[in-house]
Amino acid sequence: MTELIQVNCNCPDENIALELANAIVELKLAACVNIVSNIKSVYRWQGKIERDIETQLQIKTSSELYDELEQHLIRLHPYDVAEVIAIPIVNGNQEYIDWLKGNLK
Repeated sequence: MTELIQVNCNCPDENIALELANAIVELKLAACVNIVSNIKSVYRWQGKIERDIETQLQIKTSSELYDELEQHLIRLHPYDVAEVIAIPIVNGNQEYIDWLKGNLK
């Protein structure tokens, strides 16, 4: 069975988030992407503490598609180092899980 995952990727704004989400759903690298605005991020970058408002993509996909998805996100992403992390989906509404699987490559 294909392992399902949620991939999180922060973006600098909603326009970029929407572009990335549309591209990966169109390519069937994701069945669904939730776009969550106004994420407050605090992080260290190049020796300084940074504070930004970002937009997060919550991407539903499979572990089999992760490498291709990651490459696609990194290629299109404006950040020098894009956050692309995967979290396993361990359980869920079976109808939703079936739908998710049916909408991936």
